[in-house]
Amino acid sequence: MFYRNAKRFVVGPAVNTVFRPWVKGLDNIPSEGAAILASNHMSFSDSVFIPVVVPRPVRFLAKNDYWKGRGFAGKWNRWFFDITGQIPMDRSGGAASQNSLAAGEGALRRGDLLGIYPEGTRSPDGRLYRGKLGVAQLALRTQVPVIPMALIGTDKVQPIDRTVPRIHRVGLIIGEPLHFDAYYPNADDRFAQRAVTDKIMSQIMRLSGQQYVDMYASVKKGTGARGPGGPPS
Repeated sequence: MFYRNAKRFVVGPAVNTVFRPWVKGLDNIPSEGAAILASNHMSFSDSVFIPVVVPRPVRFLAKNDYWKGRGFAGKWNRWFFDITGQIPMDRSGGAASQNSLAAGEGALRRGDLLGIYPEGTRSPDGRLYRGKLGVAQLALRTQVPVIPMALIGTDKVQPIDRTVPRIHRVGLIIGEPLHFDAYYPNADDRFAQRAVTDKIMSQIMRLSGQQYVDMYASVKKGTGARGPGGPPS
């Protein structure tokens, strides 16, 4: 209820008035049932624009740091992310990251739309970086469609080093759903997961027009490449 009312009466009108987002391919979002929305990631504000544009509620895998803050700001973040149904994502790797993915899997099995950024973190320079395997693991385990998406212009609104957004028109291009039936029997095979991830990234690149870099964005940033990828940061 909070999500819907905030979108309808507060966030949605404000975003639509100030940033005038345009969208192509909205009919590729299913009216019901689970799907993974896989998008490029260039700005913190990406996770604001997608829910405003997409008619159905979208749950995101959000980095668990948002639940660890102290003081009033920390309490506010925890309350906001919990009330809007977001899922904390541990990016440290190993069992912790897999447990976080399991929560995302649960949301998909309940029929939700799950937003994920396969690069695992924001692009440091506007290019599209190699996808991590989390998106493929979720898609193959749940056998739900993956809908590739491309955000346009959000890096102009709020680049990594900027706290206050700039006013700039943004767009969202939504591609046709991808199905990976041929890979379902090998859902736990990392070669199958890599093939699926690369197919998803190829479609995101086609939609966004970004230059592709065969390197993890986290490596480019110097923060390592652990974790299966997915949350906004």
